[in-house]
Amino acid sequence: MYNDLKAIEAATWTYLNGLYEGDVDKLSHVFHPTSALTSAQEDGAIKILPRDQWLEWVRSRPSPKAAGLARGDHILTIDLVGPTLALVKVKCQMPPRYFTDLLSFLKVDSKWQVVQKVFMTEVRE
Repeated sequence: MYNDLKAIEAATWTYLNGLYEGDVDKLSHVFHPTSALTSAQEDGAIKILPRDQWLEWVRSRPSPKAAGLARGDHILTIDLVGPTLALVKVKCQMPPRYFTDLLSFLKVDSKWQVVQKVFMTEVRE
């Protein structure tokens, strides 16, 4: 159990580092190829973005690090639900956008990977 928690924490920091640095290789390592990102839009619609489309978007924009944006990400909770399932809640930012992510991890072939990211965005002036 302790080793699983450490592995999940390490994978989560790989995600947060990859996001801040705009490092698609790090993000690809953590997110399962079938994963997707889901969020509610202002009009109430649900938007589902497949991993590879998201990675292309990350690749095409300046990273928060390159843009000189402050880093304010942190892990709020890691819930090891069972031997192959975990839920991680994180906060991260790309001012003026602030995100809360729920990362669903599954242990696949002895490796913890994100299989679904559900998130919300707050825009602050």
